[in-house]
Amino acid sequence: MLDARVKDQFQLSWGKARAAIEQGKVFVDGAPVLVATRYVTPEASVELRQNAPRPRPARLGADTVAHLDPHLIVVRKPAGLSTVPYLEEEPDNLEQRVRDYLTHQSERAGVAPLGVVHRIDKDTSGVLVFTRTWLAKQSLSAQFRAHSVHRLYYAIAAGEVRSQTFRSYLVEDRGDGKRGSTRQHAHGQLAVTHVEALRKFAGATLVACRLETGRTHQIRIHLSEVGHPLLGERVYIRGPREAQPAAPRLMLHAAELGFVHPATNLEVRFEDAMPRDMQETIARLAAASEPTQ
Repeated sequence: MLDARVKDQFQLSWGKARAAIEQGKVFVDGAPVLVATRYVTPEASVELRQNAPRPRPARLGADTVAHLDPHLIVVRKPAGLSTVPYLEEEPDNLEQRVRDYLTHQSERAGVAPLGVVHRIDKDTSGVLVFTRTWLAKQSLSAQFRAHSVHRLYYAIAAGEVRSQTFRSYLVEDRGDGKRGSTRQHAHGQLAVTHVEALRKFAGATLVACRLETGRTHQIRIHLSEVGHPLLGERVYIRGPREAQPAAPRLMLHAAELGFVHPATNLEVRFEDAMPRDMQETIARLAAASEPTQ
């Protein structure tokens, strides 16, 4: 991963290495890279340019907006961008980009109202909805609490994964500071993930994950706990990362999102095609899995 390369090559701490990357001071083969978890090949040229100007926050492109109406906006989040600011010094995030987009779209002055009803991890890509009115936020929030929202993810996990349903109770600290499952049902939140194996490769499996519940890191935890961490996983993994196939980032993508529209009461569904980095990883795994002549 890029942060490990920067840490070792320039003798920095983990924190300073990641900060340098996120501030646009690290260049790979001459181009700035802002994602600390980006996979870099050993032969890639990595430079640290301390005087490089901080990059301006990117704007939300029209092609990123999957749906827009007076009640909500559905967008396609790229990997490497937080849904909401994790720290105050992280000005570039999806929520801010959406606010800026709506502000420029509106003829009225002022900051566009926006409601956050769910989130996607920073290293995860995919479709996500924000609300634009109080009534829409109440409706969507209730649907997420009732687990009636349709959510389908694509993931690439290490090893040979079989189709199955995971059902466990998740806690924020399993004893080592990380989220995980517990046998004490009264102390955890029920998490149910339906996993379907789609395509098997040498050392990895492409799976579709349908969430029956929506707990933090649910897919990552469930697959990791049975010995199949996602490719690019950095938290829920045991043993050396080098033991699993390489990936440019966490191989997890929110492909489908469906709910009852708060204004029309009709079921709607939105999709986001698998991003290029996952497609390229699949192609590489497929090529490595083909028998040699």
